[in-house]
Amino acid sequence: MERKLPVGIQGFIGLRKDGYVYVDKTGYIYKLVHSGKEYFLSRPRRFGKSLLLSAIKAYWEGNRELFTGLQIEELEKDNSEAWKRYPTFYFDFNGENYQEADGLERILDEQISRWEADYNLAKTGKSLGARFRDLLIAAHDQTGLRCVILVDEYDKPLLDVIDNIEQQEHNKAVFKGFFSTLKSFDEHIQFVFITGVTKFHKVSIFSDLNQLIDISLNEDYAGICGITQNELIRYFSQEIKELAIKYELSEENCIDKLKNWYDGYHFYPDCEGVYNPFSLLSAFFANDFASYWFETGTPTFLLKQLKDGAFDVNKFTDRTLFASERALRDYTGDSLEPIPLLYQAGYLTIVDFDREVREYTLAFPNDEVKYGFLESLMPVYVEKSGAGSGLDIFTLRRYVEQGNLDAIKDVFIGLFANITYTLETDPFEHYFQMVIYLVFTLLGKYVVCEMHTFSGRVDCILQAREYIYLFEFKRDDDVEAALDQIEENGYALSFKADSRKLYKIGVTFDSKTRMLKEWKAV
Repeated sequence: MERKLPVGIQGFIGLRKDGYVYVDKTGYIYKLVHSGKEYFLSRPRRFGKSLLLSAIKAYWEGNRELFTGLQIEELEKDNSEAWKRYPTFYFDFNGENYQEADGLERILDEQISRWEADYNLAKTGKSLGARFRDLLIAAHDQTGLRCVILVDEYDKPLLDVIDNIEQQEHNKAVFKGFFSTLKSFDEHIQFVFITGVTKFHKVSIFSDLNQLIDISLNEDYAGICGITQNELIRYFSQEIKELAIKYELSEENCIDKLKNWYDGYHFYPDCEGVYNPFSLLSAFFANDFASYWFETGTPTFLLKQLKDGAFDVNKFTDRTLFASERALRDYTGDSLEPIPLLYQAGYLTIVDFDREVREYTLAFPNDEVKYGFLESLMPVYVEKSGAGSGLDIFTLRRYVEQGNLDAIKDVFIGLFANITYTLETDPFEHYFQMVIYLVFTLLGKYVVCEMHTFSGRVDCILQAREYIYLFEFKRDDDVEAALDQIEENGYALSFKADSRKLYKIGVTFDSKTRMLKEWKAV
């Protein structure tokens, strides 16, 4: 029997009424409601924040029937105060255009106007913040219950205009004027929950809510969004079986492949990892392994910062990228520092934590993100390297599988001829290593690849079905020295009994002309 998988479903009411599979997160809702009052949660996009907030809304609005059979039904069974209908104000900043000068004000005005009508309040000429304050008072007075405030993707009006500082500052000012009304209004507020990708300081949500608890790096809530390994097995055994049959895998191997592609997110040191829910559900819906979450819309300013700052992206894969606890916990989106923002956006995750110095190790969470991110980064370094260009990874992979050395050489000549240089001081060392790293890491998606990087040289081992390639890349040296280096490395000895054709390829580059100088294969 086909099951309804909630791919992209963000509304809890529709999900439950229409019979979609629901991974029960209501135990977290119970804990939130009974242990605090004001919360902030940062998680990457498409990670289930909106569905969580929608479920919280349904809880506070007393929709008990929607929670039948879920954890919270049992947890609240002896609580006479549960399932009352609290006045709930849900701000959804998804799916709107904030590029317009007054776009944010218009959206807030529309939401406030609807609620004013619900509580029989006349629309006045007061500021948006003052109208919201009057609304909270009226709702409390009319219902006898304090108000619940839920804010979904609060930072979208700021992230959408991140390359327009003037508009971003305007939107911050609008937020400050609007949410400052929450200050000193504690007697009218029952519960507050705010979600976003990152924090922006000078936004009064964070300064005016003195009790706001950031649970983004909290161990107790590490699994509040996403799908854990236990949840995968419990809720999706049927889909795992169907995917395993299609790919002729054992169920155990199928789970391993799902884990490599979509798991690996950690939002607290040493906690259980979680799968990207959008990717996992999409894979089950399509009954296919593919890249679903990663979009080509990676912020271009981030990619450009990595390139212009000569950042060694190799650190993303070799686990030598470190960030202090303060850098991740107190990071604000205003700084545009790329590494913490890449973590908050879901491109990097926690893989280790040094408790003595309070330092995190960050890396790509999984193969979907690794290959998707590097594929987006490649055109930033090398122009005309997109699909079908002849300089793309798919073309190079085909030549590698064919053993076509002349064509492989032509691709490398083209790649280095199309590098876009922006560094003023000795740029070649960084670009020389980065382009080779990108090429061979992306090839590693399809063939076995091992790479070692040193000052002034890079060596790579590439294993295709019928061929083995031992590359030695050197800058400002002769090709015979590169071939000698291959012999010194002794890598060929490892393949002495291998029946595949083995090529030793020496490649040299000229840092003055920034071009491939010599190529010799033996």
